[in-house]
Amino acid sequence: MNSKKIIMEEDLNAAFYIREEVFVKEQGVPLEDEFDEFDTLNDQCKHILVYYNEEPVGTGRLRVVDGLGKLERICILEPYRKFGMGKVIIRGLEEIAEEKGVSQVKLHGQTQAEGFYKKLGYQTSSSVFMEDGIPHILMTKKLFSGKYEKAE
Repeated sequence: MNSKKIIMEEDLNAAFYIREEVFVKEQGVPLEDEFDEFDTLNDQCKHILVYYNEEPVGTGRLRVVDGLGKLERICILEPYRKFGMGKVIIRGLEEIAEEKGVSQVKLHGQTQAEGFYKKLGYQTSSSVFMEDGIPHILMTKKLFSGKYEKAE
């Protein structure tokens, strides 16, 4: 199990396949809502893939919005959800945020995944809101890498 930053169109298409399987087909998100102007290979948005037995099975992306890293489109194909892939995706996105000099990240997590994110150090920062017909919450986390940690 490993992850890598997406730098080739072929890998980006693998991420799109995973997102369509999970968000569109499984969860009923409209196709036109799932993909947006940030789904390109550029410096504005960084995507990653996570692999199981050399097969891409999970993905996520990170954008810097108002000085915060925003983790987005985090998903794993259903048969691979109990192998720790989510943690690999989150850590990979947090590393990208740190490389960009970001010290805090946020995400809109589905409420059913709140406990998962809390185990990784995220705090709930909002009440429940709806996105694409699915209940979500805003969650935040301060990053404490050696590079950006500040003494208090």
